[in-house]
Amino acid sequence: MPNSMKSFILLSLLLSSVHVTTAGSAAHRCFCQVTGTLDDCACDVETIDSFNNNEVFPKLQKLLSSDYFRFYQVNLNNPCPFWTDHSQCGLKYCAVKPCTPGEVPEGLKSSSYKYSEEASEDIEKCEKVEKLGAVNGSLSDETLQALQEWKKHDDESERFCMLDDEDSPESQYVDLLLNPERFTGYKGPEAWRIWNSIYEENCFKPYSVKRPLNPLASNSGEHLLMFCLCVEKRAFFRLISGLHSSINIHLSARYLLDENWFEMKWGHNVSEFQLRFDEELTEGEGPKRLRNLYFLYLIELRALAKILPYFERSTFNLYTGQPTQDNENKKLLLELLHVAKSFPLHFDETALFAGNKKEAMKLKEDFKLTFKNISRIMDCVECFKCRLWGKLQTQGLGTALKILFSERQIEAMPNTSNTNPSFQLSRQEIVSLFNAFGRISTSVRELKNFRSLLSKLKQ
Repeated sequence: MPNSMKSFILLSLLLSSVHVTTAGSAAHRCFCQVTGTLDDCACDVETIDSFNNNEVFPKLQKLLSSDYFRFYQVNLNNPCPFWTDHSQCGLKYCAVKPCTPGEVPEGLKSSSYKYSEEASEDIEKCEKVEKLGAVNGSLSDETLQALQEWKKHDDESERFCMLDDEDSPESQYVDLLLNPERFTGYKGPEAWRIWNSIYEENCFKPYSVKRPLNPLASNSGEHLLMFCLCVEKRAFFRLISGLHSSINIHLSARYLLDENWFEMKWGHNVSEFQLRFDEELTEGEGPKRLRNLYFLYLIELRALAKILPYFERSTFNLYTGQPTQDNENKKLLLELLHVAKSFPLHFDETALFAGNKKEAMKLKEDFKLTFKNISRIMDCVECFKCRLWGKLQTQGLGTALKILFSERQIEAMPNTSNTNPSFQLSRQEIVSLFNAFGRISTSVRELKNFRSLLSKLKQ
């Protein structure tokens, strides 16, 4: 073959490769590092993608559409505990539509998820007489209140997040299916104040990591020194980063693309996704954020696998007052949890808080208090819909952490209903746990859609 012909073929191949690289560069810049084995884990991205999209996502979405999981009790009127110049968002898409009393199943409004309201009140009275009256029949109201406060303190000491008072007159039910998480237009100084408070004041952040895309920051937030973090603090940062990434994926996937007198068109906004995750537009941080999403997924998946014995008890019911539906939903729940347990490469939580016992206990307490603080920051979010989903997802992650580090209590849990169990979850914790994982599962699935959309861009 003549040299001129060889040169022509070689040049053609080079031009062809340049075209392919350019065409796929948009996807590459976002997903270049979103592959292979995750740090501090024995699992890889591809295994999670396949397991989630094929095994978990369909079952989870069906479960979350049921009455027990779609109605979430929340107080959206808690005052911000950290700053006073707190206002409310005036954007119409920030509004949350609470349920009317008639829209909520009667079983959910009762004082127990298992019994009717009347039966629950009778049981509570009997238990109070049996437990307190047997000790001293003349206990004063002040003493009874003190005992209740002690029990509340004991319950809260095991939690990693703050829960709303379900008995508060400000508490209301919200139908999550009618108030979906999506882009509301809430942005700017108020929104970034929330994330700055989380990252800069309430997160074990490595100094080399840049602040999120903050237009208010005087500089990029880059530091010259990189301090090595212990595995626990590294895990904490990656959990928060993963949660932030998941929220940003939801906002990019359900973006208001068009609005007129007749309809609103919501869909994928590729430019918004690139702004948050493109390697070049985020100074190299975007793909790392997406990897942290997968780390968060593994943590919450592990919690679901570990909590299986709690839900397998014959005394536990997803009670809404609709027996047939309740039985079917419990079967679906157990099926989902068995799928979660079957995952071959679970995160090993025993690597956390190991070593020196005293130091480990101190670190765990710092971990818990810091995350509780983040859950309280959600009451400072001015967009009500963002506050709703922020509270739910931080509560869900907090519940997952509570499960992971309550292994002995779960194993010791009796299989009877007439004794106090060593481990307990409120309905608020159960609903937030599964809906939070539903958000993470949806984010992982949406990445497949964004990969496809970005691969079609010619840039």
